[in-house]
Amino acid sequence: MLYFAKWKIILIAVICTMGVAFALPNFLDRQTADGLPDWLPHQQINLGLDLQGGSHLLLEVDVDSVTVERLEALVDSVRSALRKEKIGYRGLGAARESLSFTLTDPQESDAVRTLVRDLEPGLVIEQEEGAFKVSYTPQTLREMETATMSQSIEIVRRRIDETGTREPTIQRQGADRILIQLPGVKDPEHVKALLGRTAKLTLHLLDKKTPAMIKDNKAPVGAMIVPSGDPSSIEPFFVVRKRVMISGDRLDNAQATYDSNTGRWIVNFKFDSVGSRKFGKITSENVSKRLVIILDGMVVSAPVIREPILGGSGQISGSFTADSANDLALLLRAGALPAPLTILEERSVGPSLGADSIAAGKIACIIGFIAVIVFMILGYGLFGVMADVALIINLAIIFGALSLLQATLTLPGIAGIVLTVGMAVDANVLIFEHIREEVMGGRTPINAIEAGYKRALTTIIDANVTTLIAALFLFEFGTGPIKGFAVTLSIGIATSMFTAIMVTRLMVVTWLRRRRPQILPV
Repeated sequence: MLYFAKWKIILIAVICTMGVAFALPNFLDRQTADGLPDWLPHQQINLGLDLQGGSHLLLEVDVDSVTVERLEALVDSVRSALRKEKIGYRGLGAARESLSFTLTDPQESDAVRTLVRDLEPGLVIEQEEGAFKVSYTPQTLREMETATMSQSIEIVRRRIDETGTREPTIQRQGADRILIQLPGVKDPEHVKALLGRTAKLTLHLLDKKTPAMIKDNKAPVGAMIVPSGDPSSIEPFFVVRKRVMISGDRLDNAQATYDSNTGRWIVNFKFDSVGSRKFGKITSENVSKRLVIILDGMVVSAPVIREPILGGSGQISGSFTADSANDLALLLRAGALPAPLTILEERSVGPSLGADSIAAGKIACIIGFIAVIVFMILGYGLFGVMADVALIINLAIIFGALSLLQATLTLPGIAGIVLTVGMAVDANVLIFEHIREEVMGGRTPINAIEAGYKRALTTIIDANVTTLIAALFLFEFGTGPIKGFAVTLSIGIATSMFTAIMVTRLMVVTWLRRRRPQILPV
C-alpha cells in the first residue's frame, strides 16, 4: 500500500493537471474562454434553465391526425385496388379510426377481403353482407404513436439545434407530450414560431379541372382544393390531385438566397439521390403541366414544367423577407413534423432568479468547504491539511470533468457538489481513524499507515459503490434536474475515491519517506 510505481505517480499528476486545466475556463467569461488557443481547454460548464434563465415549453403532439392521414391514404389505396380489379363499390370514406365501404355485389366479398388485407399489414377487417369496415389493430396504433413521438422529438431537436441554443432539454413526457427547456433563450417567440409550423412539403400535379368548373366548393374524386399562400395571387385556390408525387422527406438541403433578377428572397432546395431520380422522372413525364408545391396546406408555387429537371433541384418563391426565407430553409432542412404541435404550457425563468441561485450555491459551497477544512485540520493535524489539499484538487477535477463532458449544471447539480464536498473527506476520515487505532495499538508509523489503508479500503469501496448505484438509478429514471444531481454526484463519488485513495496516500507516503517520523501527527 505504501509503494508507488513511477507510472502511477505520473498518471496521478496528469489527471490532477488536466482537472485544473479544464476547470480554469469556468473562471473566465464566455467570450474570453472561446478566444483561448485551440490547444488550450476552453469548454465551460453549461448552466441549466434554473441558473441562467430561459424558456420552459410543454408541447402536445396531435397523434390522432397521423391516424387520420394514414386512413385517408388507405382510402386512396383501396379505391385504386377496387378500380383496378373492376369491383363495384359505394360509400368509400374514412371516419374517426376506420374506413368503410359497401360492395355493389356481395358475392365478391371474399376476394375484396384478401385484396384489402394485402394492401397494408396490421389491419382489422370486419365484413357483413358486402359492408366492410377496416381499422388498425391496437398494436399498430401503438407503434404509430411511438413512431410519431420519436420522430416529433427528433425534428424538434433538429430545429432547436439550428437556432444555436446551448444544451436544450428535450424529452418525452407522458403519452403525447414533449417537454422542452431552453436555457438562455432570449426570444422564445421565435422558437415557438419555428416549432408551431409543421413544414410539410409535398409536390402534386394540377388537376385537369379548373376552379371555374368546381361546384359547391367540392373537389372531384381523387383531387382536393388547396388555397393559395399568397393573398395577392390572381388564383385564390387550386384544384390539385391528392396523390403526392414527391414529399419533403426526400430533401437533402435547403438554403435561402437573394435573387438579384427579381429583387426577392427565394428558397432553393435539393433532393437526395432517390428524390432526384423521382423528381427527374416526374418532370420528364409531365412536361407542359403545372407542378404544385404545397407547404403546410397552402400553395406556395405552381410553376409550369417546361423541361425535365434532372439535377434534383428546385426553388420556392414568394413574398419572403430575409428572416422568413431563412426560417423556411431551416424548417425544410430539419424536416417536417409528422403531426401538429400545440403549446400547452409556457414559463419563462428570469436570469435574476438564476443569479440568486448561483449566489446561494456559492455561499453554500464556501461555508461547507471552510467547515470541512477547519474540521479536518483540528481533527487530524498535518494529515488533515493533506486531505484538504486533496479536497481542492477533487473540486477542480469535478469542474474539469463537467466542462469536458459539456454537462449542464442545475441547482440540484450544485447541491450534488455541496454533498460531494462533505463526502470527499469521508474516505480520509475512515483511513485516519484506522491509522489512529493502529498507532494506539503500538504499531510503528509505517506499519500503522499501511494497516490503516488496508483496513479502510474495503469499507470505502463498499460505501461509494452503493451510493454510485443509487446515483445511476436516479440518472436512469429521473428527469431534468434529478439527472443533473445524479451526474454531479456520480462524478463526485469517482473523484473523491481517486483523491482519497491515490492523491492523499501519495502525499502521506511522500512525507513519510522524507521525514521518517517516530510519531504520527494524528
